[in-house]
Amino acid sequence: MVEPTKPNELKEEAYWTQRYQEARTGWDIGYPSIPLKTYIDQLEDKTISILIPGAGNAYEAEYLWKKGFRNVFIMDISQVPLEQFAKRNPDFPKQQLLLEDFFQHNTRYNLIFEQTFFCSFVPTLENRTAYAKQMADVLKPHGKLVGVWFDIPLTEDMEKRPFGGDKKLYLSYLTPYFKPITFEPCYNSIPPRMGSELFGIFEKK
Repeated sequence: MVEPTKPNELKEEAYWTQRYQEARTGWDIGYPSIPLKTYIDQLEDKTISILIPGAGNAYEAEYLWKKGFRNVFIMDISQVPLEQFAKRNPDFPKQQLLLEDFFQHNTRYNLIFEQTFFCSFVPTLENRTAYAKQMADVLKPHGKLVGVWFDIPLTEDMEKRPFGGDKKLYLSYLTPYFKPITFEPCYNSIPPRMGSELFGIFEKK
């Protein structure tokens, strides 16, 4: 297996801060992703610890918080979306807003939500392998990675985000570390994304 390396932290921070400052956030739908909201609605244990890395404006975290989940942690490499979230949710604990590089994080959680994070960094073998390994590393035993992955062609353009892939490609990275519970086309995507998203639940091996 290729030894994972980590995406360039300073370069990534500058890139995403500029995107937020210029309001170039086409991935931001302005409310919780319907597939994730549907999954959240069936969760019963509100004490579980949850991480949302690359959270952006973190509408899913806002939804979780309002439903009574108190161990929700939001992570982004840019300060801008964290500040925006704090303004929208002044009662959310500031210590649960994590300005960090995900690949340096070492706390463990019961559940991680994936929402446009995997597709955000340059899709090299090293970066994607590092993603899968780190997701497993920051989950507790039998923890779950739940989310939505873009089912769109992966081009050779290393600047055209979001970077895509397909079911087979994603599984090649994830299955060394996770047992797939489900990984199928989303039936409840928003209309502009219908047919271009996969919903997955993966359990840490």
